[in-house]
Amino acid sequence: MGTRRGKGSLKRSLDPSSLGDKGSDRKLKGANALNNGRGQEITGVSLPPEGAIKGWEFGGGVRMACANVEGRLFALQGDCPRCAFDLWKGDLIYDDPGWDDLPRVACPTCSTTYGFRDGKHGPPLKRDGFAGFVGGLTKTATQGDAYKDAKAFRISRDDDGRVFCREL
Repeated sequence: MGTRRGKGSLKRSLDPSSLGDKGSDRKLKGANALNNGRGQEITGVSLPPEGAIKGWEFGGGVRMACANVEGRLFALQGDCPRCAFDLWKGDLIYDDPGWDDLPRVACPTCSTTYGFRDGKHGPPLKRDGFAGFVGGLTKTATQGDAYKDAKAFRISRDDDGRVFCREL
């Protein structure tokens, strides 16, 4: 039917053995293996300002919550594993000595906290007033999902300002 057009250069460029990292004992797979192990390049997003969280949404309904803490970028899945509300609307905890494993985000609805470094769930943020009342109702309604962890992602930038993401 015709001649073959390409020479397979895309396949070779994604092959880890062609990257010169032959001594690596950890094999990255899928999108994590792209761009010399930095992961998938993210385009069309704006980075959160220092000390803030920003929500990102990509094709296929993929959402992420990205935080900027002291110039370092962290990201988690966009919805709370417990109540499915938007984590990027939550409270960023990064300078409170009463917490371990900082930075963390507290879900605005159920108050469950998640560590940005590994996605592990933690103790709930104590809230007063109406927010505390709603958080108590949400905890009761979602008791079965109380111990689910969030997916965590490593966000990095290169010298050209490109942003990369890979799942941890």
